[in-house]
Amino acid sequence: MLDHSHGKAGDEAGLVQFSERLTNSPSFAVLFREGMDLVEETAAYLDGPGRNEAKALERPVALTYATESMRLTTRLMQLASWLLLHRAVKEGEMTLTQANREKTKVKLTAAEPGAGDMLAKLPPQLQELIARSMALQTKVRRLDVTIHSPLTERRAAGNPLAPQLNRLRAAFEGGRA
Repeated sequence: MLDHSHGKAGDEAGLVQFSERLTNSPSFAVLFREGMDLVEETAAYLDGPGRNEAKALERPVALTYATESMRLTTRLMQLASWLLLHRAVKEGEMTLTQANREKTKVKLTAAEPGAGDMLAKLPPQLQELIARSMALQTKVRRLDVTIHSPLTERRAAGNPLAPQLNRLRAAFEGGRA
């Protein structure tokens, strides 16, 4: 239970307890596996079939392919970094405070895809990987806000966990908080 009377120390303890419960949840395990599987699948595609598909593209589309594959890998590496940081918290390898410091190096807004008209000219499998990576990025962003939002923001609605729980539900259900 959160401690409402002991200022910052109570706030941090409440945040840590919530974060630990969240990262130990089956939902986090599913998200973690989804992210790691997508990284592996993307690497296999880009090193294999994607390389061959890129060679067959016209020059402007090939340039878009190169740009978007770079954006995709950057996005996935940032997401994997975030997931690995939070798994380290789950496994007791680092504290939430340490993870908070390290996560400042992770850019969850990195590598947004380019123009839709050019994306539509890319091979279907690359388009699918980009779309899946964007969906994963949305889930991770929502979860990040849920885990790391200031406790005072969560208290605003009366129930200190209500807004955070609503964002968490929305993140895993694909809706909006």
